[in-house]
Amino acid sequence: MEVMPLNETQILLLQSFSRIESEEEKSDIQAMLLDYYQKRVDAHANNISLSDRQIEEVLNSHYRTPYK
Repeated sequence: MEVMPLNETQILLLQSFSRIESEEEKSDIQAMLLDYYQKRVDAHANNISLSDRQIEEVLNSHYRTPYK
């Protein structure tokens, strides 16, 4: 496995996380990050437009991997 150097954001987060002193702080930061990414996903999902036909195709499709 190739080892990648940390980028600036990763270093900033690690420095910030090293200052966490309680479970409450950890939970608060976790909730904040989850909220941030949920908002990004929601914003991306709002930009997707599907026709009724496309929605029906997705709802009626089967994507399971066939067993051999």
